[in-house]
Amino acid sequence: MTDDIVASVVRQWQAVNPELDTGPMELIGRINRCSALLQQAEDAPLRAAGLTRAEFDLLGAVRRTGRELTPGELARETFSSGAAVTKRLRALQESGLIDRRSDARDRRVALVRLTDEGRELVDGLLPKQLAYERALLSGLDAESRDRLGAQLGELLVQLEGRIGGARR
Repeated sequence: MTDDIVASVVRQWQAVNPELDTGPMELIGRINRCSALLQQAEDAPLRAAGLTRAEFDLLGAVRRTGRELTPGELARETFSSGAAVTKRLRALQESGLIDRRSDARDRRVALVRLTDEGRELVDGLLPKQLAYERALLSGLDAESRDRLGAQLGELLVQLEGRIGGARR
């Protein structure tokens, strides 16, 4: 098996400082590198539909919860800032994929729902996106994918507990 870029970086650090424990760098560096590469690749079906990953995440959050959501709830569901959500919602509304209305109890609160066009887009696009992601992971056998998923899940729970960001 050929070395990845992180192995090369680790070797360089070990040559400069052989006593350095590069274990954390090996894991976090690989996670970060995989994340960057996946972000570059994963959006092909979304780009073809004229969406960014962040916009699709907002649409998906409304679709999977099955109810209207406030921009604050969408920010929590998608781990985004309020300002970013507001900007994306404006673009999605201009595209006719969502509607916003004021809450009857509190006119200051906006409620976001998918339009019929938005629902059809999410329902049609999600299977294509999942197939694309499945193809990206096809180099790993099912057992490796399951093991990696479980390990990443353990890491995520641990990080959410230490750093924050756990969904409620």
